[in-house]
Amino acid sequence: MELDEIQRAAQEQFARQSQRYGRGHILENVQDVAAALQRMTLPPGARALDVATGGGHTGLHLASLGFQVTLADIARAMLDRASQAAADRALKVQVRQHAAEELPYSDGSFDLVTCRVAAHHFSSPAKFIAETSRVLAPHGYFLLIDGTVQDGQPEAEAWMHLVEKLRDPSHNRFLTPNQWSELCREQGLSVQDVILNPFKQPDLNWYFETANTSPENRRKVLDLIASAPDSARRLFQLREEESKIVWWWQRLTLIARKAA
Repeated sequence: MELDEIQRAAQEQFARQSQRYGRGHILENVQDVAAALQRMTLPPGARALDVATGGGHTGLHLASLGFQVTLADIARAMLDRASQAAADRALKVQVRQHAAEELPYSDGSFDLVTCRVAAHHFSSPAKFIAETSRVLAPHGYFLLIDGTVQDGQPEAEAWMHLVEKLRDPSHNRFLTPNQWSELCREQGLSVQDVILNPFKQPDLNWYFETANTSPENRRKVLDLIASAPDSARRLFQLREEESKIVWWWQRLTLIARKAA
């Protein structure tokens, strides 16, 4: 694969930290995926592509429902762990290693493309959406679940970007709901649902360990939290609970559909 700098950083980070994303990770809870599927009308045995599958939680849930699932990720170590998880559950899936910005599939190959809590690592969200639209069949669905910052909060968004970039240097950028919606519309995807829900995060130290944040960057993040602007404190409900720093991540669920 020919990867750009941002893609290489993501590949290296998730290959190195793949053991952190399996059983027991917060993404193992797929209630958000189940709720989103209730808003779609998909055929039995629908063909599904889970982009940047990570530990495979979303794709394996789809496979358990009888979907024909392809798990894709930029990091081979992630795919190996997802494959093992599928085998442990006696689920049949295909796996493919590639970046999100270039999907090696024919036009109209899938009835559903999903991407969950990963797109903020992509070097080009615009290319990812263009490729998603291309590989979707007519009337196919796109499901995006990712962190975001609501529209009209530039100060809080800038603060969160600094925190995330220090915590995990492979982070690229959160997009706002309007930005994602506009990218979809530009590629012929009709946005059906835009849902913004706060999602309480484990304490900050859990996040440091998951990303293997360096000691220097941990100190910088703690300094940013101590000096956080009021807009960020309010929006992310940033506070201490039982001597732990907690906050509520803004989680976007976007569902779009391709025209006939």
